[in-house]
Amino acid sequence: MLETALLFVAGLAGGLLNAVAGGGTFLTLPALIYAGVPPVSANATAALTALPGYISSAWGFRGDLRPEGRLGLRGTVAIAAAGSIAGALLLIVTPGETFLWVVPWLLLASTALFAAGPHLMRLMRRQDGETAGPGGSALVILAVSVYGGYFNGGLGIMLLAAFGMIGYRSLHGMNGLKNMLSAVLSLTSALAFVTAGLIAWEQALVMAAGAAAGGYAGARLSRRIVRTDLLRHFVTATGAGMTLVFFLV
Repeated sequence: MLETALLFVAGLAGGLLNAVAGGGTFLTLPALIYAGVPPVSANATAALTALPGYISSAWGFRGDLRPEGRLGLRGTVAIAAAGSIAGALLLIVTPGETFLWVVPWLLLASTALFAAGPHLMRLMRRQDGETAGPGGSALVILAVSVYGGYFNGGLGIMLLAAFGMIGYRSLHGMNGLKNMLSAVLSLTSALAFVTAGLIAWEQALVMAAGAAAGGYAGARLSRRIVRTDLLRHFVTATGAGMTLVFFLV
């Protein structure tokens, strides 16, 4: 019962954070490993369980989705799906011991990226209308999608930064597209993980239920949160703490 409660709460909090600020993997991945799921399987399961939260939060932002930049919405989704499959296949062939060694470094990089998120967004907004062309936009989305298919941590801020580079300016629209592409990334990579038998289904069902509730609540609450900086500090501290734990284990 305690393990079930832990997984549900981790999914709920992860879905909430992914919808509002990102960083849900900082909670869901350690919770799955703590529950006894092997590292590679835990990462695959965390990607799958984030899917309901991404879908519900994308639905909450559905009215804000607008195509911007020089890469069409359909093209963006197609490239994201292809990159996600490539990243998932890379994870599948990664030995568990190697991935466990890589995890602290991935957490460290994603935590640092998350902490630098506001600064990155300010840099993107100083472009004064200069955006990447279709080819450059496709490469940016592809690179982020390969990362997202391999490791979900820090994906949200990477997508937001990528959208800024390819010409998006509406923050609500960027959040909506971030959650929609995160859902696409999670779905396509999850199909590969399911085929490879990497999903811990018992833990996944519990965590996914929490993520769905958290994702929808997060989408509705995001417009009401005034001090998002405090939430970002909390997520950064959580990521730093989890990184330290994984380095010490």
